[in-house]
Amino acid sequence: MKNKNKFLMFGLSALMMISVVAGPVLASSHREAPLISGDPKVDATDLYAFVSPENNNTVTLIANYIPFEEPAGGPNFDSFDDNALYAINIDNNGDAMPDITYQFRFTTTRVNPNTFLYNTGPITSDTDATWNVKQTYTLTKIANGVSTVLGTNLTMPPVNVGPKSTPNYAALQAQALTGLPGGAKVFAGQSDDPFFVDLGGLFDLLSVRKLPGNNGGGVNTTKGYNVHSLALQVPIADLTSTHNIPASATSDGAVIGVWTTASRQATSVLSTNGSKTGSGEWVQVSRLGSPLVNEVVVPVGAKDLFNASKPQDDAQFAEGVANPELGTLLKGIYGINVPPQGAFGSASQRDDLEAIFLTGIPGLTKPTSGVPAEELRLNVTIPPTANPNKMGVLGGDKQGYPNGRRLGDDVIDISLQAVAGAAYPLFHPGFTPDATGVMLGDGVDANDLAFRSSFPYMALPNQGFDSVPHTTASMTTNTGTMTPAAGCMINSSLSIGSHGVDVTCLQNSLIVHGYLMGSVDGSFGPMTKAGLMKWQAAAGLSADGQFGPASRAKFNAQ
Repeated sequence: MKNKNKFLMFGLSALMMISVVAGPVLASSHREAPLISGDPKVDATDLYAFVSPENNNTVTLIANYIPFEEPAGGPNFDSFDDNALYAINIDNNGDAMPDITYQFRFTTTRVNPNTFLYNTGPITSDTDATWNVKQTYTLTKIANGVSTVLGTNLTMPPVNVGPKSTPNYAALQAQALTGLPGGAKVFAGQSDDPFFVDLGGLFDLLSVRKLPGNNGGGVNTTKGYNVHSLALQVPIADLTSTHNIPASATSDGAVIGVWTTASRQATSVLSTNGSKTGSGEWVQVSRLGSPLVNEVVVPVGAKDLFNASKPQDDAQFAEGVANPELGTLLKGIYGINVPPQGAFGSASQRDDLEAIFLTGIPGLTKPTSGVPAEELRLNVTIPPTANPNKMGVLGGDKQGYPNGRRLGDDVIDISLQAVAGAAYPLFHPGFTPDATGVMLGDGVDANDLAFRSSFPYMALPNQGFDSVPHTTASMTTNTGTMTPAAGCMINSSLSIGSHGVDVTCLQNSLIVHGYLMGSVDGSFGPMTKAGLMKWQAAAGLSADGQFGPASRAKFNAQ
């Protein structure tokens, strides 16, 4: 019982950190500030940091940029910006200053300036002359003021255009995985957006489609979109202040803080020949550590300031932590009995959030010494679990968010439940959390595509040819045009090998509701089975991938 109580206290402590990232709307960091919304190439969407599951002696760092990339957005497909400086920063001693920085600079080459095409034929390797618009990059490491170029002219894969242009995309991306001195790895290129969330509901006055939201019912708004990723897998000993793997979770050097930034030069010049150049000092225009902070904690009048600020100055944003707007909204909209809260410095301030937000969680993500700062903190001594829980520490999984962040961590549900009061009793034992509040969620519980088991882990980017436009009211399929909003009935049992209009109806519904990616072809194959199993599980049915009488009755009644 003593150990159980200790674990409960640990879990509740961790939840305090989670609460600070909630606010009026929850969208990670997609279009989070006025200025950056107009400059998407340097808009960081999400940052991830976790001990690598297949190599526990390394840490994987992933910084994603460019929100809501349409896969079919040619001929000028999305890309990193040659005139920007991208960086992943590591604070390994708690002083809120970058002790190690990995900088990325990109160069675009146009092989044939006399064609409008991204490629003039199939791309089967990174050396094909048919690939017309190529990007390469230089990676530089800065440690203790000393710069070391780790690689120049490093390969990036093309975007995933389609089956004729990029017929074996997995192989193309594999060619762009680069080994670095000392056993590190790096990847830069396009990926499926791994963040999952129901933006349509949450931006509509914090609507939860199926209350309380912890058991499906949401629509994954980022489904089908891509991002551009910067990914590093680095030996732990290269990142810690002690230059080794610390012995325990409370040892010196066990906790690192991570944040990503993008910068532009102070002066930008547009020439009459259509070119654009920059000069002057580098000015930080984007910053991201823990998810949702600038999106929802920082008020709109200070969002651009946050993007330009440094971690050591984060006390200026304490008001959003002490008196989170989301708490007021949850109480007003849903009648949830949230904890008392008030202005920073007042008797009713959320002292629990302040204690955890800027300092780290004692025994888990708090450095042995240091100053308060907003960083995505990771304890590098805690190995990955064999069965990750999407709720992270809230679900009893110490390796999950807010101890770093894994691709599958459900930061929306975690944040909603925490700000509703799930952990407040740790600091205020007389408070009883609201029964509905501790089950809140957006109804989107996982990414639409499966993550991979090896670096860089994210799913391959969505293909332009197969992408379903996000703004159309109907979709054209191999069996005709169907309107997603118009329901259909299924009159037969279906399984692998089935064909026809009933399969078309099923596929259309699975796609619309986020259980299936790809096109509607009226043929029941492995992908349709996998999507059906997801729907069956969400519907409380036996997830066997067989569309029998029970599934048919449930489907036709919805």
